[in-house]
Amino acid sequence: MKKNKLSNQKWYNNAVAVLIGVVSYVALTHLSEIADSLKSFSEYFTSVFIGCAIAYLINPLACFFEKNVFHGLRKRTMRWMLSVVVSMLFLVLLLMLLMLMLIPQLIESISLLIGNMDGYIRTLNGLIANWSIMGIDVSTQLNELMASSEDLIQTGTQLLTSSLKNILATSRGIGKNILNVLLALILSVYLLAAKDPIKQGSKRLLKASMSDWWYDHVVTFIKRCNSILVRYIIFSILDAVIVGGANAIFMGAVGMQYVGLISVVVGVTNLIPSFGPIIGAVIGGFILLLVNPWHALMFLGFTAVLQTLDGYVIKPKLFGDSLGVSGFLILTAIIVFGNIFGIIGILLAIPLAAIIDFTYEEYFLPHLEARKARLVAEEEKDQRKTARKVEKKDEKAEEKVSE
Repeated sequence: MKKNKLSNQKWYNNAVAVLIGVVSYVALTHLSEIADSLKSFSEYFTSVFIGCAIAYLINPLACFFEKNVFHGLRKRTMRWMLSVVVSMLFLVLLLMLLMLMLIPQLIESISLLIGNMDGYIRTLNGLIANWSIMGIDVSTQLNELMASSEDLIQTGTQLLTSSLKNILATSRGIGKNILNVLLALILSVYLLAAKDPIKQGSKRLLKASMSDWWYDHVVTFIKRCNSILVRYIIFSILDAVIVGGANAIFMGAVGMQYVGLISVVVGVTNLIPSFGPIIGAVIGGFILLLVNPWHALMFLGFTAVLQTLDGYVIKPKLFGDSLGVSGFLILTAIIVFGNIFGIIGILLAIPLAAIIDFTYEEYFLPHLEARKARLVAEEEKDQRKTARKVEKKDEKAEEKVSE
């Protein structure tokens, strides 16, 4: 005789429900410990995660070079390897160009701020001289503050000395991060070089682990998600370049300082949905305020016009209706994914919201509707069966009466 399966036992369902409840309770009451453990464990794979992200970002550029630059080469392997190498060189050169543009202007901005600090203090002192707030002589308070500046400097020096260990630890962390990025760049090259074997191996694994129906639906879903992410990343970068370039043209035409630094800041912060343009405007306006307040005012006015044009003309032309997501869902995604994944979650909030939206509209709702239709059909079928049984009973009763 065959032994009864464990899942067929009467107590099995209750035991599974109790086990799930206990595990859920333990997980919910120890969320912080679990999160810290996962964070500590994920640190071992930091270079791998960064490498995968770089490879994913570089892949569309490598595909572009393969189709449009090296299409004349016969060997597919040679075309792809050259495309990968050129794409990585392009990325490295772009990063070096940005650093050469930003670092000198950043140093100049800090030097200007420090050099003009005395003038800013004198201007501030002149503005608030003889003012009083709620009976307090502000000028007197300011003089007392300036008189105690030597004590503040001594306190800062002592604090700096006592915090030397923290500074060394921070320096070590920066060095570790730089090493992780270098390892990630090397790993991304290997990942891109092995793109075809990885794809074939993944398809083989999916086919072996699920039915053909599920395989087709899973592959279609992955392709749709990949299309949304790639399209969003490419056009977001293009939009940032357009906004940063327009800002640079305006600042150069007006004769403002720090054109490169502020334009790059405006372009990069424009990648952050909803709040990014505000951050870029505040940073750029503050930098210009130190040099020329009128330039800061003109910059803020132009930024308002540019962001309006970007929101209503440029982005709709670039993205079309492929990422049509409600504002409520975008804001919710920014808050939720920002809390979970940090800045990466904020940057990817819109495509993730688009994926959730189309999953809900094209998979979840149709599944519920089809399930309801099946239940209604089964209920109607049962009602018809019941009606036929009643009719047969009535017919039999009438035959007995007639007899």
